[in-house]
Amino acid sequence: MAEKKGFFARLFAGLTKTRETFVKSIDRVFQGFTNIDEDFYDELEEILISGDIGVQTTEDILENLRSEVKKQHITEPIDCKDILIMSMIDKIYIGDAAYRYENETSVVFVIGVNGVGKTTTIGKLASKLKGMRKRVLVAAADTFRAAAGGQLETWTKRAGVQLVAGAEGSDPAAVVYDAVAAAKARHADVLLVDTAGRLHNKKNLMKELEKMNRIVDREFPEAYRETLVVLDATTGQNALNQAKEFSEVCDVTGIVLTKMDGTAKGGIAIAIQSQLGIPVKYIGVGESIDDLQKFNAMSFIEALFDVKMNEKGEFDAR
Repeated sequence: MAEKKGFFARLFAGLTKTRETFVKSIDRVFQGFTNIDEDFYDELEEILISGDIGVQTTEDILENLRSEVKKQHITEPIDCKDILIMSMIDKIYIGDAAYRYENETSVVFVIGVNGVGKTTTIGKLASKLKGMRKRVLVAAADTFRAAAGGQLETWTKRAGVQLVAGAEGSDPAAVVYDAVAAAKARHADVLLVDTAGRLHNKKNLMKELEKMNRIVDREFPEAYRETLVVLDATTGQNALNQAKEFSEVCDVTGIVLTKMDGTAKGGIAIAIQSQLGIPVKYIGVGESIDDLQKFNAMSFIEALFDVKMNEKGEFDAR
């Protein structure tokens, strides 16, 4: 429980920039308007879109808000704030099934463009899994970026897990082949595979990922497969576009959002999950090895709006 409280404090602090801009703007609408009219909805729409929640998700949220206001005969703007908050939670709730790979022998491909924090995410995820008493092995299959293997070696040492690497410029699929053989021989629970992040040539990326997946299919068919895309939250809509592009070349099963503490547009977490149907599974709010945690919809919204749900299902200010 202490760890959970500790991370909530870090999450709360990490969302400060978003809370200071996006949430304060929403609060001003609820407190500043005396009537629920078109101007009220237009103002909310502008703020939601500017917070990187996205046009389609914003429309869905406001459509639900309009419907509930009518159904519940709400006349005061402040009385419908909880409905808006619940709509956001509904958009990002994923449930425990999203982490099935933790309970099975699994191969987890980690993809993402350079600079998003992919290598550090793998190190943090490895540490997290080891803390759950899982036997973890990491494959350094990003053989194209200079120093990628060295960075990964540093992080795996910090996490206390083993690394399988190849020479710089070698075939990534060969590294995966060796890593799969090592994972089976060492009875690893989870094999984390670092991959080269090159979106500018999607054809090559697709071929590379297909080749690596074929090796796992052939050599490790019993393994559960997970593909996580690491995105930099500070890039806002660009992160959403990257997620779209990666989902076009491979079967993306989850998103890791890094650097949430560095952005004022934390609404991107809601946009990605709602628009792409791909769950945000992990969120990073700092540089520490413990600052990568499972994404929890309720905790995220409570930290974002600085509220706590009471026994009646209403949100109270903390």
